[in-house]
Amino acid sequence: MSRYIESHVRSNLRGPGDARPTALQIISDENLVGKLSSSIFLVTGVSSGLGIETLRALHTTGAHVFGTVRNVAKGQKVVDEILAEKREGGGKIDLIEMELGSFASIRAGAAEVLEKSGGKLNVIVANAGIMAVPEGKTVDGWELQFGTNHLGHFLLFQLVKDALLASATPEVPSRYISVSSTGHRMGSVRLDDYNFEAEAYDPWKGYGQSKTANIWMANSIQRRYAAQNLIGIGLHPGGIITGLSAHFDPELMKAYDTPIYRNYFKSPGQGAATQVFAAVGEESRTWGGKWVSDCAVQPKAGNREAEGIVDANDDGWAEWAFDEAGGERLWKESFGMVGLKE
Repeated sequence: MSRYIESHVRSNLRGPGDARPTALQIISDENLVGKLSSSIFLVTGVSSGLGIETLRALHTTGAHVFGTVRNVAKGQKVVDEILAEKREGGGKIDLIEMELGSFASIRAGAAEVLEKSGGKLNVIVANAGIMAVPEGKTVDGWELQFGTNHLGHFLLFQLVKDALLASATPEVPSRYISVSSTGHRMGSVRLDDYNFEAEAYDPWKGYGQSKTANIWMANSIQRRYAAQNLIGIGLHPGGIITGLSAHFDPELMKAYDTPIYRNYFKSPGQGAATQVFAAVGEESRTWGGKWVSDCAVQPKAGNREAEGIVDANDDGWAEWAFDEAGGERLWKESFGMVGLKE
């Protein structure tokens, strides 16, 4: 039972900055400040939003943290600010230039990580993503959200998988943390129309597809590699207003301006707490193949009415989140999409 259950009870929510834990608090509560100096982490998308707070928290463990960014100058500013804080236990930070919408960029970035890490890697936090963007294609011709959120991370994982497996032990399992969203409930993966070629593009269906794919990938990793001490965890960080919402319809933003939503929303530091807990927590070693939010395993959506949980802040999973057949098909077909053989 998570120590953070009480702070996430809906009647106790007061919005950003309330009693819900921050990512930095997770490190302190787990007694990990300066304790993971032999570990190596890789976090995608560390120049904004949750990525910054994830980087800041993992840095305090003393680990060597690699952070990927599209804009190195912007990322370096973040790193400089974190290092200037001179937090106790702080480890080394390396920025890796990587555009998840470009397979060539991912290959180059993965090679750099493996070279600088000496082929060791304990945890990936697949944090980077885009949401509800206008129709577009990646450099390699895939629908922008599916290509960036899913295929980019799929290729990255495959390129560094051997390092994760080589670093894994029963005492210290390696972890792949897939930052998904309750947005996966907007739709399953379009197994016969990934690119919206048979149907007009819808930004929210595209987002839903990519976030379901994120869950399926974590579950596939769990099925394949748990016996080799590599676990996969899919999660929802919560409601956080970050740059990810840049393409939101203004009317949608107005709809969020209600007491129930204002109380539900978290600060970026609180939003990063679940993925940091998943990455380093003792309890989270048991989370492989489960759906997590608010620092705890969550049930299927709609199963918490007795607690007064309604759609506006129900963090549960949709029925297709654990579609094993769909997940297996996507896993196998993703190899061809990124130019690899299984």
